Amino acid sequence: MSRYVHRPSASPAAAAAWDTRRELMTNIRGIGGRAYPRVSGILRDRSWTFFEILLPFLTTAGFVFVYRALQAPPQYIGFVVLGGAMTAFWLNVMWMMAAQLHWEKDQGNLELYFTAPVSMMSILLGMAVGGMLMSCVRAAVVLGVGSFVFGVHFEVEQWGLLLAVFFLTLAALYGLGMLLASLFLMWGREAWHLTQLAVEPVYFVSGLNFPVGRLGMLGALAIATIPLAAGLDAMRQLAFVDAPGLGGTPPPAIEALILVVMTFVFIGAARRLLATLERMARREGRLSLRWS
Repeated sequence: MSRYVHRPSASPAAAAAWDTRRELMTNIRGIGGRAYPRVSGILRDRSWTFFEILLPFLTTAGFVFVYRALQAPPQYIGFVVLGGAMTAFWLNVMWMMAAQLHWEKDQGNLELYFTAPVSMMSILLGMAVGGMLMSCVRAAVVLGVGSFVFGVHFEVEQWGLLLAVFFLTLAALYGLGMLLASLFLMWGREAWHLTQLAVEPVYFVSGLNFPVGRLGMLGALAIATIPLAAGLDAMRQLAFVDAPGLGGTPPPAIEALILVVMTFVFIGAARRLLATLERMARREGRLSLRWS
């Protein structure tokens, strides 16, 4: 079927507006098309319940027992449970966003993305939306079960700011995932090694199982550059008011502004990199910085 469709005869401004609406609807369908496999996979592949929820929950439980053995303040149990819930989003960003385009290239699907009448940003956004919904299920289970089993009590006074920080953290994380997807595609086979390298160190510098303020300057650098560190610290401050050990970091409102800046920077950089990839593909017939 021809890609050209009849456009109603009207003024140039009306015709341009009609083309814009058609392009917008096409990209929205592209977002839904890329999000659908990940959302439907929640119900179709039940094995992920074991590998993606029960096994990671053992790590969270291990840190809980360590803090109890050390007789740490009870809020530290909540720190670990909240960190375990946010782990789902970071793993999804690294394994189902950052390395996804490289894997699609190896499977021969990447050419279809570039020839489809939608932008690459729409394809990546669809991946982000689908992955976000998958991760929300896992995070909700870990947070709910952990809070019930270990008796975590939240002391939230600013629900609006807490929800805003949570969604800003997701926006910044998946913006970073879009940027890394473009970079890993350009770096070729090194994508696998870079993914492996980025998982555990980020756990440490983000303070996933302890307050990031304990890291001093390293923690401050993490808050300024890693969305998981800034978002998790802000949510801990808002969910556990006056909890010991959270000093030395900016207040939640400042960290929310940091997340806003990160979101615009990461998404803007991803858009530029994708445009560079398209130019490279047209001029040089390749998508990586070296043959892989």
